[in-house]
Amino acid sequence: MLPIVLSAEIIDGLFNQVAATEGYKLNINLSTQTVSTPSGEVHQFEVDAFRKHCLLNGLDDIGLTMQQQDKIKVFEAKHKQAQPWLFT
Repeated sequence: MLPIVLSAEIIDGLFNQVAATEGYKLNINLSTQTVSTPSGEVHQFEVDAFRKHCLLNGLDDIGLTMQQQDKIKVFEAKHKQAQPWLFT
């Protein structure tokens, strides 16, 4: 879920349109940070760049960690070499 902030005026207008139109659908585009209505209105919203990156790339905490996999392997190899008794 991505909570976004729009002005009260825009939200009221969207609720009115939803109430007046059966099957009403909005288009939310995270890449362009826009909400588009069926009538063509486009509203911008702000989202934190890091959160946007994670959502667009399907990254959770584990996915973010796995992006560092090469660095983790290097660290583990050095750690094993420096303290081999921990790995017997």
